[in-house]
Amino acid sequence: MATRVAQMTADELKEIIGTTVEQKLIELFGDPDEVLVMTKTLRNRLLRQKKAVAKGERGELLDVVVTRLGLV
Repeated sequence: MATRVAQMTADELKEIIGTTVEQKLIELFGDPDEVLVMTKTLRNRLLRQKKAVAKGERGELLDVVVTRLGLV
């Protein structure tokens, strides 16, 4: 199904352009993450975070992290 640019919203056009640019960059330069190896520790941490978010748990509030790290 062909859609004319004139019929798209600005967000739809931005999405198409962004996707196209990303695909072209990967085509030209390769995927920078392709050679990375996910360690077992990282994989387990990501799985724990995924489960926590699925249960509705959230991380720390930004204000709390900023204060804790002394970024204010």
